[in-house]
Amino acid sequence: MTIIQAEGLKKTYTSKSGPVHALAGLNLSVPQGTVKALLGPNGAGKTTAVKVLTTLIKPDEGRAHIDGIDVVNNPKAARRIIGASGQYAAVDENLTGFENLEMVGRLYHLGAKTARKRAQELIDQFELTEAGNRPVKGFSGGMRRRIDLAGALVINPKILFLDEPTTGLDPRSRLALWEIITQLVNDGTTLLLTTQYLEEADHLADNIAVIDGGRVIAEGTSDELKAQIGGHRVVVTLVNEADAGSAREILARHGDGAPTVNDRTLEVSVIEGPRALQYVLSDLGQADIQLHDAGMRRPTLDDVFLTLTGHRAEDEPSTNDSEMEKAK
Repeated sequence: MTIIQAEGLKKTYTSKSGPVHALAGLNLSVPQGTVKALLGPNGAGKTTAVKVLTTLIKPDEGRAHIDGIDVVNNPKAARRIIGASGQYAAVDENLTGFENLEMVGRLYHLGAKTARKRAQELIDQFELTEAGNRPVKGFSGGMRRRIDLAGALVINPKILFLDEPTTGLDPRSRLALWEIITQLVNDGTTLLLTTQYLEEADHLADNIAVIDGGRVIAEGTSDELKAQIGGHRVVVTLVNEADAGSAREILARHGDGAPTVNDRTLEVSVIEGPRALQYVLSDLGQADIQLHDAGMRRPTLDDVFLTLTGHRAEDEPSTNDSEMEKAK
């Protein structure tokens, strides 16, 4: 059953340089109990989409429903069943971790006793027992993200929105947060996740929507998206960068498209990977071009994004969501 549905969402801001189309007819559908990742660079419209779906802003056009509730016409009802965590931890640095969670519970009108009980449950769940009674201003980045995510779960939301939840975290903290998110989904939570990290989308999402220019340009599982551009990639690393021109001609001869060159590393899409690699190595050997390394790999999500948009997923265009907010 579809639990998140968006149709034709449009949102335009006015800036000094003219109109900025944050959303340009975004369509989105998320089945209950699944993880949907919105993958795209800063400025693609991911955060704006989440703000519409979490009732923080209204779209100029289009419709959005959460579990059948119209988020524009009935925002209070929508807020009762959702939790949200933004790009930056929304915590009071002068309060302890426990006090922050208790405060969120009181804001949800849980009552003093219930709010304290729920705060302690979350402190234990997120393994913050030792830090729970310390002011948040002394927390590490990973601990801040965990306490912020815990705050989004105070009411046991049916639907959870996470907007780039691991931005700025070190690899260890990122993996720890992934484990928590995976457990939440296993327990039945529906999750809409925005990210510009390809590995994060690959690891967490059941389905991925690639967003660029305020609209969905491709959608599917990680494997389905990779299959859209097909084939394998032959990659070689040269000993001498001076051989790049000759090596490029050889890769182009056996590739399906133009090779890419990055210093001494060259890469080309091929249709039959093992055979193409064999031919490439043979021709490079005949040309007396020495190699540090050579191999074959499957397409990545970054290859998908580059093919679809002409730029990589972690590139930052000149206008991002924060600039759009300033233009409001």
